[in-house]
Amino acid sequence: MTVMYEEALQRYEPVFGLETHVELGTRTKMFCGCAAVFGGEPNAQVCPVCLGLPGSLPVVNRVAIEYTIRIGLALNCSIASWCRFARKNYFYPDMPKNFQISQYDEPLCTEGYLDVLVGGKTVRVGIERVHLEEDTGKSLHVGSATGRIHGAEYSLVDYNRAGIPLVEIVTKPVPGTGYLAPEVAKAYVTELRDVLRTLGVSDVRMEEGSLRCDVNTSLSARGSGAWGTRTETKNVNSLRSVERAVRSEIERQAAVLDAGERVIQETRHFHEESGVTTSGRSKEEAQDYRYFPEPDLVPVAPPREWVEQIRASLPELPSARRARLIESWSVSELDYEALRNAGALDVVEQTVASGAAPADARKWWLGELARRANDSGVEVSALPITPVQVARVAELVASGALNDRLARQVIEGVLDGEGSPDEVVKARGLAVVSDEAALLAAIDEAIAASPDVAARIRDGKTAAAGVLVGAVMKATRGKADASRVRELIMDRLG
Repeated sequence: MTVMYEEALQRYEPVFGLETHVELGTRTKMFCGCAAVFGGEPNAQVCPVCLGLPGSLPVVNRVAIEYTIRIGLALNCSIASWCRFARKNYFYPDMPKNFQISQYDEPLCTEGYLDVLVGGKTVRVGIERVHLEEDTGKSLHVGSATGRIHGAEYSLVDYNRAGIPLVEIVTKPVPGTGYLAPEVAKAYVTELRDVLRTLGVSDVRMEEGSLRCDVNTSLSARGSGAWGTRTETKNVNSLRSVERAVRSEIERQAAVLDAGERVIQETRHFHEESGVTTSGRSKEEAQDYRYFPEPDLVPVAPPREWVEQIRASLPELPSARRARLIESWSVSELDYEALRNAGALDVVEQTVASGAAPADARKWWLGELARRANDSGVEVSALPITPVQVARVAELVASGALNDRLARQVIEGVLDGEGSPDEVVKARGLAVVSDEAALLAAIDEAIAASPDVAARIRDGKTAAAGVLVGAVMKATRGKADASRVRELIMDRLG
């Protein structure tokens, strides 16, 4: 049983927090030289170190440390001058050593924040810690309808993923967002993904598991001043599902509290097909992972000079880029978000840099090109047309050499591999008819064919001119400038 979302928020105040796991895009694993790539043959990318075989010793991946510092700096964190790894002891089939090398009470990055924009308001999400660890292997449960172990005939384990550098980014609890809680959660993960992609530290492909979220949600009675019992929804694997998981838990927990029952602290699983969560395992008692310092690794002490070098090398971050482009392009926040959601920000910016007006660049990438990308099932940036070529199409339209109809045919030719925009125009004969003698001849033919329409125009019913414009455009196979044709018709008819 659940309660409608709006009804739940009338009586309860939500608090959420997010634990985001990010596989770093290093060439090799965290503590060994095995390749850290996705999609290899099962158990082909393993060695004695990542399998935890006796006598093997780990060595820290320096690039993984650098990438984690880059993330911490971008999230406004303090970078520890000294920290160390610990052993987190627990048994699970995909843990080849039966312990995970992680960071416990001495993380590399602490006390940061990330600002996100939701509904025209900026919400600051506090970052508690950013720490580095190794990923686990992957279990495959064969014969299970849900993909989980329940109902499976047997299970297999692939250790290719075991040992890949994994950063965990843990937020502080986020109160006070009210009805916007699900949207703020989604906006945070969206912004974080953009930051990580901009830093070049991960491919952040949620569908491949290189970005995974655990969503913590709790409810408290409005005005009580106390936080409720939280649940942890594990491994949410899409931006939309982050939003849906928060919303689902708010509705479910409200029904539990309305019935006079208590929310159980537990892990839960989110189901994409239904949009609801189901119980996993209880976490009412603290699990003793028996942390102790990793005896086979020395502490990590990044020099201040190195940290400052990393800080100086950071690229322009998404928030700064957003502010710059909104101002320079004179667009709204909604227009900017439309570009980002369409994956067109980079190509539009490159098109503007190639000489197109921002409005023209947005028009072509979000209009004709976005439609063709959707028809082909690819990202708009993956289309076989360059920003320079789109800028040239926009230039030809602005100069009057093409109209929009002809420009769409030019784009079609470029996408079909017929050459540059100018080559397509020449090969297809697509230039606008600018010979006014030829246009006037076509106009006279249209007037002669529709004397009643001409009479209405002479009587002041200028809207009827559209009929004659259409006839001229048809006669010129769409190669005339419609606005110029209209002007000439009005002049002809006095």
